[in-house]
Amino acid sequence: MGGIIFENVRIFDGAQLRPGIGAVRVEGQRIAEVAEGGRAVARQPGDRVIDGRGQTLMPGLVEAHAHLSWPSSVERFVPGMALPPEDLVLTTARNARILLDHGFTSAYSAGSLSKSVEVVLNGFIASGGMPGPRLIASSIERSPPQAGDELDPGQVAEHGSGPEAMRAFVKGCASIGAKSVKFLLSGEDALMPGASQQLLYTQEEASAAGEQARESGVWLACHAQASEAVKMGLRAGFRVLYHCTYADQEALDLLESKRDEVFIAPAIGIIQATLDASPPPHFDMSHMKRSAAEVMELQKKLVPELRRRGLKVLPGGDYGFPFNPNGRNARDLELFVRHFGYSAEEALSAATLLGGELMGMGDELGQVKPGFLADLLLVDGDPAADVTVLQDRGRLRAIMKDGRFHKDPALADL
Repeated sequence: MGGIIFENVRIFDGAQLRPGIGAVRVEGQRIAEVAEGGRAVARQPGDRVIDGRGQTLMPGLVEAHAHLSWPSSVERFVPGMALPPEDLVLTTARNARILLDHGFTSAYSAGSLSKSVEVVLNGFIASGGMPGPRLIASSIERSPPQAGDELDPGQVAEHGSGPEAMRAFVKGCASIGAKSVKFLLSGEDALMPGASQQLLYTQEEASAAGEQARESGVWLACHAQASEAVKMGLRAGFRVLYHCTYADQEALDLLESKRDEVFIAPAIGIIQATLDASPPPHFDMSHMKRSAAEVMELQKKLVPELRRRGLKVLPGGDYGFPFNPNGRNARDLELFVRHFGYSAEEALSAATLLGGELMGMGDELGQVKPGFLADLLLVDGDPAADVTVLQDRGRLRAIMKDGRFHKDPALADL
């Protein structure tokens, strides 16, 4: 069986737009050859040759803060967050396909509404049973029990308080096949004013989770708004930190000391969506908008400082809420340019090259490079100059994952 050759393309390699026109050859799941400066790739019998017509070939995008089970998408508005079990399963599968439709060939889960739905879905995706991005699957987000919660004896071990409950939860997630385990280390002002400064765990509990994660071979992620929550997560060995909004000087110094080990996704998408939302009169978002306005100003200062210190900051904006639906994920790249001072190339690199590192596959994912996995997009336009073109699904002329077309350019106009 022959390979697939993309000819007459401009190449964004994950770090920069290469000069001139080039060509890329794919064999099986991987990129076999990259030719630049007008050079051609030698054709072999059985090859399929695709004329890129000067369009841009680039790595597939990586969503760093995926919520596949969060119900709303660009295809279906869901006013709340609760779904019957059967609906939740099908919605999660649908959202996986929607992410892939919009150029996200990889996704790192930031938590699910079901303990095992992402793990099961990932098995189907990996086996070719249904479309979706390559996925770092997660289980439910862990928040501590609230006063008045009634836990049956079978739940106490995993969902109670104390270090042993943390260990049991992490161990339980690992046993079903989850690769990432997420904890809510602090609250969230958008849900309750002042909650972002409330710590939901002790350092002893967080450290126990970290120890068990290392023993079980899984990664930890956390929702961390408060500065003390950021420090707690770092001391416990959490790998992915979401938000970090109120990080103080000590937290920034600690982040910098671990810059080669951690990834940060500020989730600017949900903040912009909150500010833009026009809810119906019966739904009061005034406190959410006040919180979002404060967070926006803090993030505009925080993210450039994180970059200055060499931290790995990635797009990923908490998509799946009614006013921030799955499928709109590529808007995060525009927001990195608009609010954080990124160039278009830098935003693309954060969503591709850094995304490959986030997925634990930095040596084979996120770059257009020989030997790397052929997760590729053919884009009608120049996203290295204007990342907003990635928000137009119609401009994605081809979507390839593992060397196979999810969207075939020959069928793009049908």
